[in-house]
Amino acid sequence: MVNLLLRLGIWFLLTADLSVANILIGLVVSLLLPRCFTAHEPMREWLIIAWETVVALPQAYWEACQMILSPHRHESITMDRVRPNRSPRLIFLDIFLITFTPKTVVLKYHQAGQYEVHRVSDRKTP
Repeated sequence: MVNLLLRLGIWFLLTADLSVANILIGLVVSLLLPRCFTAHEPMREWLIIAWETVVALPQAYWEACQMILSPHRHESITMDRVRPNRSPRLIFLDIFLITFTPKTVVLKYHQAGQYEVHRVSDRKTP
């Protein structure tokens, strides 16, 4: 059920259309995509990622306004650690959330458990 909701949510984000026809197409596509039953995440992890998504929406708008009003001329590349015991689905959602905000983008996911993240800022970071 969580898989279906996640796929439908991504479908609606990609299409930005909530018409009846698009909902039916999204439902069919979500059901026809192959499933992976190898990893079962605890519900606590899904609740945490849902909260982070709610927090990321206003944060993204705030960062976009900051970038419009003041120049962000400094950039850095950092290595962020992946939380322990993350399934591929949760890693995908982590990458999506990091990339969703305008000041950060994941350049690469390393199998050793790190994200390579590009950040822009308005001042030089030490």
